[in-house]
Amino acid sequence: MRIDILTLFPKMFQGPLDESILGRAKKAGLVEINIHDIRQFTHNRHLKADDRPYGGGPGMVMKPQPIFEGVEFIRSRAGQPRIILMSPQGKTFSQEKAMELAKESNLLFICGHYEGIDERVRQKLITDELSIGDYVLTGGELPAMVVIDALVRLIPGVLGKGESVRRDSFYQQLLDFPHYTRPPVYRGMRAPQVLLSGNHCEIQNWRRREAIRQTFLRRPDLLKQANLTEEDKRFLKEVKGERDGCD
Repeated sequence: MRIDILTLFPKMFQGPLDESILGRAKKAGLVEINIHDIRQFTHNRHLKADDRPYGGGPGMVMKPQPIFEGVEFIRSRAGQPRIILMSPQGKTFSQEKAMELAKESNLLFICGHYEGIDERVRQKLITDELSIGDYVLTGGELPAMVVIDALVRLIPGVLGKGESVRRDSFYQQLLDFPHYTRPPVYRGMRAPQVLLSGNHCEIQNWRRREAIRQTFLRRPDLLKQANLTEEDKRFLKEVKGERDGCD
């Protein structure tokens, strides 16, 4: 996969995209990430990429010219990438969207800033407009990093074992099950005996039930879309009964 990023602040991406799983994916050649400074596409000596909004008002607006020419430059090298604008007005990003984007071969992220971008960019260039939540940040750089991290780990070969992805929270509309490691007892708190038993069938059953329990207690809305078996439904009924008995 090739990922290009158009930003006013390219140094923000130094570090986060070079460490951990993302860094290993880049070194393995599974993903290529190119950072482009929008200012390099300006035509003025001060490299100014923003201007006052027509009609007045506070703040500055990112000009269309550097963004259009930046996109054209990237297209000349990457074909026709899917162009994603990170914006508070966008559709809320989700695991489902991450899985969709992970199947693409070319992605281009445009990071908004200031009061936003000239509307003509949105009208002519953008294929997807995404937000990572109902709050406002200083720019689209951090949201772009979040989306890139979420989708790159889904690229085949990045995590090594597909099972790691399948067990992720939200993959099956269920939260993850609780995790434990050594020592078996720490400060009087004991890891569940079933996890120490070596019985893989019982371990898988326990993990499935605990994922359902965690989802019911923390994000019951997800259960409406989860693919539950009849056994899952019976267990969920038990969990609901346990909660009702404590009310």
